[in-house]
Amino acid sequence: MFTEFFSTNNILFSIAGQGVSVLETFSVALGLLTVFLATRGKVANFIVGYVYTVLLFFLFLQKHLYASMMLQPISLAINIYGNYRWTHPKEGEKGTADKLKISLLSGKSRITLAAVALAFMFFWGFMLSNLNNWNPSIFPASHPYLDAFVNTMILGAQYLSAQKKLECWGAWFVVDGVNIVLYIIAGLAFMPIVEIGYFVLAIAGFFMWLKEYKEYGINEKV
Repeated sequence: MFTEFFSTNNILFSIAGQGVSVLETFSVALGLLTVFLATRGKVANFIVGYVYTVLLFFLFLQKHLYASMMLQPISLAINIYGNYRWTHPKEGEKGTADKLKISLLSGKSRITLAAVALAFMFFWGFMLSNLNNWNPSIFPASHPYLDAFVNTMILGAQYLSAQKKLECWGAWFVVDGVNIVLYIIAGLAFMPIVEIGYFVLAIAGFFMWLKEYKEYGINEKV
């Protein structure tokens, strides 16, 4: 039963002739739940995120999206860090229910993070594009630089969310918007619908966090 769950042949339903596996369905459900809990400012979003990252690891392995697969351990580490950060705010950072307040990045921090993300994206894309050359037994990566871009943005959004920075939703807007276009171009039927759901949740999350920031947010930008 365990092996069947992680099998791509275990199709649960089909949309426009495209089979959707049990693993993909569970991954999507947990992903939507994680984002929903994050929009509500619930620490449980990190707990659900632990399981979500494990499922994504195996899902991306099956799809030969190696950037997405190999970054899941980093994503898991960010979830653990975010869980701790939200529940152990420093002096002056407490908001509702003694949890971490929502805050904004400084201009300097934004530039630094953008530079780091850009460098990481090109490095990771280069590594992915050469995986098959270095080891012919590995399937060629699908869209290596685009895969690296999207996953760099995802990690950035997760890191900002772990710090409870309002800018995290801007990063999610980019990720969801790019993914919607990519899935439509690729002729996929199920994933664009899922990404639209993520996008709607991100919009709701932004306005919920903005409201809380105005009420309890840290005045200084860090």
